Formats: sequence, structure tokens, C-alpha cells
Amino acid sequence: MSKGGVKKVVLAYSGGLDTSVILKWLQTEYGAEVVTFTADLGQGEELGPARKKAELLGIKPQNIFVEDVREEFVRDYVFPMFRANAVYEGVYLLGTSIARPLIAKKQIEIAEKVGADAVCHGATGKGNDQVRFELGYYALKPDIRVIAPWREWSLTSRTKLIEFAEAHQIPIPRDKRGEAPFSVDANLLHSSSEGKVLEDPALEAEEMVYQRTISPMDAPDAPTVIEVGFEKGDAVSIDGAALSPATLLAKLNELGKANGIGRIDLVENRFVGMKSRGVYETPGGTILLAAHRAMESITLDRGAAHLKDELMPRYAELIYNGFWFAPEREMLQAAIDKSQEFVSGTVRLKLYKGNVIVIGRASPCSLYSESLVTFEDDKGAYDQKDAQGFIKLNALRLRTLAMRKRKLK
Repeated sequence: MSKGGVKKVVLAYSGGLDTSVILKWLQTEYGAEVVTFTADLGQGEELGPARKKAELLGIKPQNIFVEDVREEFVRDYVFPMFRANAVYEGVYLLGTSIARPLIAKKQIEIAEKVGADAVCHGATGKGNDQVRFELGYYALKPDIRVIAPWREWSLTSRTKLIEFAEAHQIPIPRDKRGEAPFSVDANLLHSSSEGKVLEDPALEAEEMVYQRTISPMDAPDAPTVIEVGFEKGDAVSIDGAALSPATLLAKLNELGKANGIGRIDLVENRFVGMKSRGVYETPGGTILLAAHRAMESITLDRGAAHLKDELMPRYAELIYNGFWFAPEREMLQAAIDKSQEFVSGTVRLKLYKGNVIVIGRASPCSLYSESLVTFEDDKGAYDQKDAQGFIKLNALRLRTLAMRKRKLK
């Protein structure tokens, strides 16, 4: 009988030092059969080495799952989030947060397929990701056993991880033996860099930190003009060429990178209670957000648009805190998706030295009326004299308050 009764466990496996140590630790400490899952989320790394390393560590070929989930990631997670214009604490486009529920979902699917009684992640006990993974696991399979090594083991430093790896013949690339200057998490939507040289928020991040963008100062002196097409709130084309969700985001990433777009340096409030400093890059997402808001500006009714803006912080917080599968997120999503029924058309943008500048928008569903806003003769479309009564009615309570104030002086 294995430790805690665990017989088979599905591990979220990257092939790196940490998850390779976790793999062996699960075998030695739990005596459990390990199944690995490696997701291609567009992180820009070859996944073949992860498969080979799992085999080297004794994992049977039938227990190694490597899956390209880029299209599913963008279509079913990133795009629904961008329909809401979700931004956490006014800055963060939730690039790491939105990837976790998909990984959790895939692990649970594999666990059910292979008959595993546990799942495992490599998130630390200080961060948000442990919460995001585990809330996802429990929402999808309430009786699943969750193993979180960083909350259990004594391998609390890189030195101890390397010693464990050496003791168990886990290969360590030469460039991984030194202390990493910062940690990186990446997917098709963004890259995030945290820790070590970035822990002091008073110090500017060095240029070496940036993974996805060139410096805005080094970007071309001429702007890049693009047109993004939308259908029901989702981007579907660039410059008239129809693209799949993942291909479109990848193209926007290229355009953003070349123009120094999408860098942020922030201090955020983690769900677990502490503040953390990070350098995030979301080139394509930054362009997409600006384009989507421009598209909504001519297709959404004022009441719907303002309600969406009121709901957005709550929606963003739910994703940040790991409640993607919670009923309140799904309720908000239903309202947001309803609002996108007529958010279709095109938006033209200039990309220039870190800036995304909207220069035009058009839609067959536009609510914008030149006849109403023109300063020229509007031929009866809007009688300016009507504004007098409108203003007086809205001023009534203000005048009443002012008269009371004057009376009581």
C-alpha cells in the first residue's frame, strides 16, 4: 500500500528541474505510479524533451500525455475572458491565471481515463497557482486526492533540489545548476517574471528580464497600422485574413513584440495575502484589449457598456483567485456573452513604440449616428431645446439640497 493510499497520480509535468524532482519524489515517498501531463500552451518550448525525460525517469509510454492545447486555450479561456475586458487591479491581463483551469481540467480528464486516484501540481505554498489548480480539481472531481509537494517536503531550496536530483540520477542541464536570477512562466497569452532580482520593487528591471518584447525605445520609428476584425466579441481576422484563435493571438504577439507593446511592472495583491512584484509581458493581449474596447464603443448601448465595466473587476478577481469553474463566474460569463451579440466589425490601430492607438472603427451594427452628433443642421433628428427640460429635471434634487443648505445657514 502506498503512502496515504495513493496508487496512481497525474502530475502536471514540464520536464524542468522542479517537476522532475517531484516525479521522482512521488515514486519514492508515495510509492505511487506516476502519469505525466505536459501541455503545449504556446510557451515557446519544445515538448519532446519532456516526454524523453519522463521516459528516462521510468514512466511508461502509455502514462505520458503530451497535448497541444493552444487552440482550446485561446478559444475557450482567453477569448471569453477578453469579451469581459478583464484586468486585475487595473493592470494585469491575467495571463498566468487563465491557463491554470485548463491544465486542471486536462489532469482530471486524464485521471478519469487512467483510473488515477490523485493529481499533483508543482506550485509553491506561497503563491496563487496552488489555489487555482486545486479549486479547479475539486470543482471537476470533488473526491480527488491532491498532492502539493511544496507544502509537504523538506526540499526548501534550490540546493536541496539539486542534491535530491543528483542522488536519484535526474539529469540537470549545466545552465540549470546555478541560481536562476528570476523565475519565468509563459504561455501564448503572456510571460511573467518574478523573484530574486525582481523582489525589490524600488529597482528597475534589467532588460534581460523581458522575454516577449523589444524595448519601446528600440522599436521602429514608423508606426505599424493593422485592422482587427471581430464577430460577436471575438477577434477573427487581421488585415482581412481570417485566422484561428491561437494563430491570431500569435500574430498579434509578433506585431506587439516588434513595436515594444505589452510590458508592465506591477506589485499585485496575491489571493493568499501577500504582495508580490512581477514583470509581465502581454503583447498580443494588450492590442486585443484596446481593439475590443474600441469595437464595443460603437456597438454597445451605454447601459450595457457601463454595467459591463461595473462587473469586470469582480469577474477579473474570480479568475485571478481561481474560481473559473464557480457558478458566479459562469453567471457573469452568460451576461457578458449576451452583451457581445452585436460586437462585430473592424478596428484600425497604430502600433508605435509601446503604444496601441485606435484610429478607426466600423460596424454594420454600429449605434453611432452622425446625424445626432453633428454640429451642422441636424434636420430635426435632435431638438437642442429639449435639453433644457432634461437638465432642469436632473437638477431638481441638487437645487432642493442647495436651498436646504442656504436655509439652515
